[in-house]
Amino acid sequence: MNGILNIYKEKGFTSHDVVAKLRGILHQKKIGHTGTLDPRAEGVLPVCLGNATKLCDLLTDKTKEYEAVLLLGLTTDTQDAEGKVLSEGDPSPVTAEQIRDIIMSFVGKSEQIPPMYSAIKVGGKKLYELARQGIEVERKPRPIEIFRIEIKKIDLPRVRFTVECSKGTYIRTLCHDMGQKAGCGGIMESLLRTRVDRFALSDALKLSEIEDLAKEGRVEEVLIPVDAAFEKHPAYQVLEQYRKVLENGNVLSDKMVRAIDSVEEDDLLRIYDEAGRFYGLYERKETGEIKPVKMFLG
Repeated sequence: MNGILNIYKEKGFTSHDVVAKLRGILHQKKIGHTGTLDPRAEGVLPVCLGNATKLCDLLTDKTKEYEAVLLLGLTTDTQDAEGKVLSEGDPSPVTAEQIRDIIMSFVGKSEQIPPMYSAIKVGGKKLYELARQGIEVERKPRPIEIFRIEIKKIDLPRVRFTVECSKGTYIRTLCHDMGQKAGCGGIMESLLRTRVDRFALSDALKLSEIEDLAKEGRVEEVLIPVDAAFEKHPAYQVLEQYRKVLENGNVLSDKMVRAIDSVEEDDLLRIYDEAGRFYGLYERKETGEIKPVKMFLG
């Protein structure tokens, strides 16, 4: 099977666990996930099958949305409720108005120091492997962007909020930094990923649901086609006489293609043949050349 499954990752599973279980359920080896979600976290985890695994790195770069609970008054080595308590502070002086202002101050572009308990590699070793050995290393701040924060409920010392953010943003670290700014410490008590690009929580399926569909031979009913991940980009069809150019993955030109939908123009294009088969994502250069970015067929 080729396509994307919108999986609801439940608590206790690693992203790798989800892939391993799906390989058993679907009897298919070529499966990959689109970015790690902590075992304690739950929510949307797009999983790619077959030739859609070429999509994994592209989806990892997409905007994500989470619902988190910030708990004030603690810091831990993992920056969440699973870790060893490093310090306890008094959150009682912090008012609802103050914490609201503090949380909203994180909207925009900034730099974030990734946590030690993360899968980032330093010197060939994953940070969490070093952390488990009691080793802490210097981490370089990385650019992130918080596009939007909406505070859902303030019931101090807890605050529930949703956040829309760029790739590479650690919500655990965001909660830690909010707690530091409040002067009493803070941790992420819970995390739910509600969206990855077009993949929403409302459409996500648990592994048990996929297993039931597999037993009935109906998984393809919920399998999202590869080109759906690029639906915001305009679609073009390569004329039949230029089929060989397309099949060989060569550069195209305007005379070789025709538009087949009315999506607003941009530099990235979905390219199909006249039979309607999706070949890949292409980029229109200033020179007029249309070059392959990622091929899925041909």
